[in-house]
Amino acid sequence: MSIKRVQTTPFDGQKPGTSGLRKKVKVFIQPNYLQNFVQSTFNALPADQVKGARLVVSGDGRYFSKEAIQIIIKMAAGNGVKSVWVGQNGLLSTPAVSAVVRERVGADGSKASGAFILTASHNPGGPNEDFGIKYNMGNGGPAPESITNKIYENTTQIKEYLTVDLHEVDITKPGLTSFEVEGGTFTVDVFDSASDYVKLMKSIFDFDSIRKLLSSPKFTFCFDALHGVGGAYAKRIFVEELGAKESSLLNCVPKEDFGGGHPDPNLTYAKELVACMGLGKSDTQDPPEFGAAADGDADRNMILGKRFFVTPSDSVAIIAANAVEAIPYFKSGLKGVARSMPTSAALDVVAKHLNLKFFEVPTGWKFFGNLMDAGLCSVCGEESFGTGSDHIREKDGIWAVLAWLSILAYKNKDNIGGDKLVTVEDIVRKHWSTYGRHYYTRYDYENVDAGKAKELMTSLVNLQSSIPEVNKIVKGIRSDVANVAGGDEFEYKDSVDGSISKHQGIRYLFEDGSRLVFRLSGTGSEGATIRLYIEQYEKDPSKISRESSEALAPLVEVALKLSKMQEFTGRSAPTVIT
Repeated sequence: MSIKRVQTTPFDGQKPGTSGLRKKVKVFIQPNYLQNFVQSTFNALPADQVKGARLVVSGDGRYFSKEAIQIIIKMAAGNGVKSVWVGQNGLLSTPAVSAVVRERVGADGSKASGAFILTASHNPGGPNEDFGIKYNMGNGGPAPESITNKIYENTTQIKEYLTVDLHEVDITKPGLTSFEVEGGTFTVDVFDSASDYVKLMKSIFDFDSIRKLLSSPKFTFCFDALHGVGGAYAKRIFVEELGAKESSLLNCVPKEDFGGGHPDPNLTYAKELVACMGLGKSDTQDPPEFGAAADGDADRNMILGKRFFVTPSDSVAIIAANAVEAIPYFKSGLKGVARSMPTSAALDVVAKHLNLKFFEVPTGWKFFGNLMDAGLCSVCGEESFGTGSDHIREKDGIWAVLAWLSILAYKNKDNIGGDKLVTVEDIVRKHWSTYGRHYYTRYDYENVDAGKAKELMTSLVNLQSSIPEVNKIVKGIRSDVANVAGGDEFEYKDSVDGSISKHQGIRYLFEDGSRLVFRLSGTGSEGATIRLYIEQYEKDPSKISRESSEALAPLVEVALKLSKMQEFTGRSAPTVIT
């Protein structure tokens, strides 16, 4: 078969965000739209990572994935790739892709040099919803800005793409398909989606101790995959390996439209799990002891106890505080910890207490990846329900669930047959009593007019030119709020590669350790999303058990009025509160 050169012209707006290119399906299905982005990616990569290389192509199974996989397979052949690995049915979670790139070895002893991941993560799927694509490098992590900037530059100048008219490859069952392309052999290897990932998890955690916990009649468990790709791993790990009842799995059949739901594991969208755990409007009689959810591509997670929500910021801090004792992978100690800038400072306090290296980075997992590659970071997380470690170079939803089950198993190791198990809530409250509590919430304003969103952010930056003036405004809104000590627009110099990331969010820092952070998110497919983060630190043991909404009410009022949120956005309330 011969390679074809197909003429094309650029499309506007193919700039990858923090997690690749995300647009509505109707945009992606335009003739040549996907092809332009894929070719621009091939052209941005070093030649030895394309010609004669092996690539992984899979994703979360959302609508248009099957067609996209076939297009990318043909283009890989056209660009001289020698082999493509595809998860069965085109399914691989984002963390599993990272694991496959890092761990899987081909018959010839070689590994993959990178991966196209087809996902829009926690965004909805279906013919009228979102599709996405991103490229991960040979370390299993997202492409750095030097590559994504080059991809974007290429999309503005592209004139042709390369492809081969291969017949459609059957990706529904494992097997090898070979083609002869201009004198060379090109192969597509379809493999079991779960095996590599399950093997990696078993090397990290003590499955025997988790199995004992799950076998206790006093411990009940519930996992919700929100009809995302996490369902492809849930039965294998939780039921077959760990002995949980199959009835403990909710929405674990992956669907192209995620069952019509929004596959975002938070209190707003994971309605069925929230109700099951006794956190819905009507109380459940006897909720399970532990509940968890993952998003569409299974890199995000939500952790719940019986009638109890664990904030993602607390979750990563608690995992870090207990990792060495509870998780065999970390038995020799943590190299360091890191969080994204908007995430609460709960992890900072743990790092100081345990004398660990600590890093604060912009939002985007690639920043953690650099630290991990340099051996500086073991555990990291972000407030947007992402938690992970240096076992791969992506956040990992099921890893976080297993980490929590490991901590619960460790805390109950001498108590499995006792009258009362140590619960999720017990662990969190003990953590607060030791380290203090970071009251925390996030307000999301989705699909805001992009122009108005930028005006709001500019206004907030301009205000920072006079902190005394800011304090006048703040005291006029709420006299019971501490003074603002300073403010800035967060900028990060990567300690590993020296790169500088500017305009990463606007911070107002208060004298009592409280913070307000305003940020434009790069993960939506339409309009702009304004994220407002509100944090209050409390170390007085008598004040750590207040309702979060009550403790944060003064700061919330200050944030909304100081930013003139309603005036700029026309919104009287956020789309989502987490």
